[in-house]
Amino acid sequence: MFVMTIDQRGSRRGTDRVPELLAALADVPVVRGFERTVGDEVQGVLDDPEVVVDTALVALRDGGWSVGVGAGPVDEPLPRSPREGSGAAFLLARDAVEAAKNRQRPVPLAVRGVDATAAADADAVLVLLGSLAARRTAAGWAAVDAVRAADAGQDVVAHALGVSQQAVSQRLRTAMWAEELAARPAAARLLTRAAD
Repeated sequence: MFVMTIDQRGSRRGTDRVPELLAALADVPVVRGFERTVGDEVQGVLDDPEVVVDTALVALRDGGWSVGVGAGPVDEPLPRSPREGSGAAFLLARDAVEAAKNRQRPVPLAVRGVDATAAADADAVLVLLGSLAARRTAAGWAAVDAVRAADAGQDVVAHALGVSQQAVSQRLRTAMWAEELAARPAAARLLTRAAD
């Protein structure tokens, strides 16, 4: 099981962005849905490591969030609200989100798991993915978003974006989309190992 704790960065100096994050995560397939836990923090319980990877990258793309992933068991039966949950994954998620707040980290994301070695490996791959995405230009994001939404060839995406197929290809290469696609399953497998 995976518990994600996502905390707003610099919330004392800005507006409360929790409602917009909750709206962005509303369609994420979860065991227990994301909800505000305390202050400017949200938490959810997931069982699919690929969804955890995607959710972490959505929060990082949005910016202004520290993302903690706890991988491990939860106490059963799981209550309706993540706020009432307990077990190793919840404790690990708390530790992870605190680690994610460390300004020395290249991106504000951390993974903690019952298998510490696998969790460290998952952390490293997710931080690389987050770093890659953080360097993506607006044109790169437009190409990536169009490819993901269309689930079609670059010719269809090029037409939708009003650019040439070569321009789409170049944008995807610069955005390192193929590398991200290749690394996502590795991160998910490592998260699974971290939870065991």
